[in-house]
Amino acid sequence: MASSAARSGLLRALRGNSRLAGKRRFSSSAHDDAYETAKWEKITYAGIVSCTLLAIYNLSKGHPHFEEPPSYSYLHIRNKEFPWGPDGLFETKHEEH
Repeated sequence: MASSAARSGLLRALRGNSRLAGKRRFSSSAHDDAYETAKWEKITYAGIVSCTLLAIYNLSKGHPHFEEPPSYSYLHIRNKEFPWGPDGLFETKHEEH
């Protein structure tokens, strides 16, 4: 029994701190996280800049103007007056004084 206690004590001494012996230590994980964060931050900024430049380019170009479609008489047939009258519901008439 004494030899097993001595052996476990020797193994603990070789491993280092006995409280941390069962835990895994990742010394470079904080560095990797910072590297990944910086990488994705740069990718995000590059994406924002490229999308902004593309939008500016597309919006600065002219766009075609087409002829007005013919006004068909059957598109706006009103068979019955609206309850609020022929004007729009929220339009107000300004009386001239």
